[in-house]
Amino acid sequence: MRIDSHEIDVSNRDKVFFPDAGLTKGDLVDYYAQVADTMVPHMVRYGLSMHRFPDGLQGEGFYQKDAPDYFPEWILTVTVPKREGGSFDAPIVDSKAALVYLANQAVLTPHLYLARTDDLEHPDKMIYDLNPPEGTRNYGPVRRAALDVRDVLQELDLHSWVQTTGSRGFHVVVPLDRSQDFDGVRQFARDVALVLVRRHQDRYTLEQRKNKRGGRIFLDMLRNAYGATSVAPYAVRARPGAPVATPVDWHEVEAGASPRDWTIQSVPRRLAQKDDPWASLMRQPRSLDSHREELDRLLARENPADEESD
Repeated sequence: MRIDSHEIDVSNRDKVFFPDAGLTKGDLVDYYAQVADTMVPHMVRYGLSMHRFPDGLQGEGFYQKDAPDYFPEWILTVTVPKREGGSFDAPIVDSKAALVYLANQAVLTPHLYLARTDDLEHPDKMIYDLNPPEGTRNYGPVRRAALDVRDVLQELDLHSWVQTTGSRGFHVVVPLDRSQDFDGVRQFARDVALVLVRRHQDRYTLEQRKNKRGGRIFLDMLRNAYGATSVAPYAVRARPGAPVATPVDWHEVEAGASPRDWTIQSVPRRLAQKDDPWASLMRQPRSLDSHREELDRLLARENPADEESD
């Protein structure tokens, strides 16, 4: 497969990667080639962690942070220092060719770091990872959680975007101007979630221990941390049926969108008929500092939740 000036020798096209759906490695590579024009702009500024499945879902998958030595020179990398010392070279997808190359390397799912390559200490997104309670596939409550997070953010005059994760839930994202470090963003995200916990402590919790959640939804803001990643928009997930993490409009969530509604078979058709809901995401970055006072007022209006005294 020739893309721009790069020749990519796609190997084992017929190897079955998703047995339940009869989808092959070739189908995966073709999918990423089809959506590259929409997907690459969401990836170009970030290093990524690779979730690789050389034998598809029938084999073992593994995460790889470091670009292997055999990657060609035209696959760019960014050196990411580790907090505990040392560093690794994360690959960067800056072109259709790079995306297809990684797919040919059995990278089923690229996960993006939350800070751009030119400043790894200051994220340009605040993110909530919302999943239903353990042991249930009832997506109604987690759909409501996403809408509730959106509504609190709207009270703060912060516009948010949403995507299905292709797995169990939704990501709610706010674009940032990179004026805050990870600690500041995580504290702000936690306090927004705490507003919801105080308002609806029967529904939501900030309790990290699963056995303490009592069937409530964990408003997970822990991804707002140095070195954490989130699944890239339009990335394929390692789940039966080849579901895709799909940016959606809020009205689609209101209408009942579920985390695995779109797959590698349906997303290309969707993009042929509908503009990317996240196309303008990074055109409206916000500063959290200017919303801190109003957030403190929202917190002060609500009585502390029972879990705050535990």
